[in-house]
Amino acid sequence: MIVRQFISWVRSATAGERAEATRALARAWLISDLSDDDRAAAEGALLMQLDDPSPLVRQAMAEVFARNATAPAAIVQALSVDQPSVAVLVLEHSPLLIDADLVDIVATGNSDVQCAVARRARIPVSVCAAIAEVGSAAAALELIENPGADLAPLSWNRIVERHGHLSAIRESMLALDDLPAATRFALIGKLSDTLARFVVAKNWLDADRAGRAVGDARDRSVVNIAACAGDDEMRGLVAHLRATGQLNAGLILRALLSGNQDLFDHALVELSGLPLDRVVALVHDRGGASLSALLTRAGLPESTFPAFRAALEARDEIGFVGTVGGATRLRRRMVERVLTMCETASEVSEPLLILLRRFATESAREEARVFCDELVAERAAEPAFEEASVCETELSEPELYEPDFREEFCEPVSDRPRFFDRLGFKARLDDREPDEARFDDAESCGAESYETEPCQAGLYEAEPYAEVSCEPERVEPRFDEPATYEPASRKPRFDEPVIAPRAYREPLLSELLAAA
Repeated sequence: MIVRQFISWVRSATAGERAEATRALARAWLISDLSDDDRAAAEGALLMQLDDPSPLVRQAMAEVFARNATAPAAIVQALSVDQPSVAVLVLEHSPLLIDADLVDIVATGNSDVQCAVARRARIPVSVCAAIAEVGSAAAALELIENPGADLAPLSWNRIVERHGHLSAIRESMLALDDLPAATRFALIGKLSDTLARFVVAKNWLDADRAGRAVGDARDRSVVNIAACAGDDEMRGLVAHLRATGQLNAGLILRALLSGNQDLFDHALVELSGLPLDRVVALVHDRGGASLSALLTRAGLPESTFPAFRAALEARDEIGFVGTVGGATRLRRRMVERVLTMCETASEVSEPLLILLRRFATESAREEARVFCDELVAERAAEPAFEEASVCETELSEPELYEPDFREEFCEPVSDRPRFFDRLGFKARLDDREPDEARFDDAESCGAESYETEPCQAGLYEAEPYAEVSCEPERVEPRFDEPATYEPASRKPRFDEPVIAPRAYREPLLSELLAAA
């Protein structure tokens, strides 16, 4: 009954009203306790709404059914192939879509649809392969940044081939810790080609010098990547180098002179076809004939045999202990040792000597750079100055604190502590605030007031205690002045208050008559 009213009402309602009513009916189909007949009728009404001319109605259904596993499969399937504004939610979240559906949608959809599939919580290998093969650069970037994507090494390589020239793709892939070594090297190759074309277009380098710089950078990158690779990744990297034609004698010699014994052994295994144990035994054989046979089977030029032999001898004598940079940088002592031995040999070719001289220059520059970095680090770790304690002077030392006579005789001792500067010098006493009650009131002592000169520390020596007094000098009266009566003065005890003497005055007539 309700579904019949809904069908009659939507024929004349506006698009917004139809969308709200369709959302309410879809929620009722999911959470309401409908009978089988009402549920079938509601599903039929919703299927009818798929033909609504307004995309708002279909978006309302997609918002309700996108994340629900019990939604009607036919409706979800129809929404997944709708226009991108409707299908994005379903493609990104619906658990009802199978891998075959997703692969077909990636192959026929646009970039927005492919990005929605690449953002799914779990992406199987087949769907990742489809996105890597035909997906846009934006979809490939979404796939790289999705931790739930299961990419095979072939898919990684395909993304590098199609989109490796884009900086966003390279940065996202190189930031991954679990990126295969071969893929990482392929990305570095893409970056090297881009930089080479840039410097040649700017006329900063000619094509030959740019190509040589790119080749050296690639060889250094191979050694750096191989130093962090495991056995499986090492085999894949060496196979990739051989397939691309970059596994040559110069790269193998660089690996040996850099201390990367694993890359050297796996390269000989790949080129000779012998097992790893057999190659290791032949390399460590002291004879010399076995090494030549191994290098010959690997297809290396015979003119490079003395360099490999000298490098192995230097490795046994010098070793790799105490070197810097792990197994990623050329060892200067080994390079100079091999260069010296090859310069005295007669069967060494000139290109090999040129290569060894370039290795020597590179190793010297690397060692100098590491040395300077260590000096800068040590300089930064040293303290800029020695901190001195502010209160490390002791007041009991006589040379740091000498009492001033004014503190005992002329002015009361202040409750404020004395401070010393951090260098140990005594603060100036005259910098303190003047005490208002320095002397007693002159009238209370029976003496006329007078001004005293302020004391200055350090200008003169303090007088002895007996000579210093706060009493004014007694002035003898002149012969023409009447004598005044002054009571005998005595010093009050410490427990008696100071009483000021009465001032003398002329007696009145009444007092004289009373006394007579």
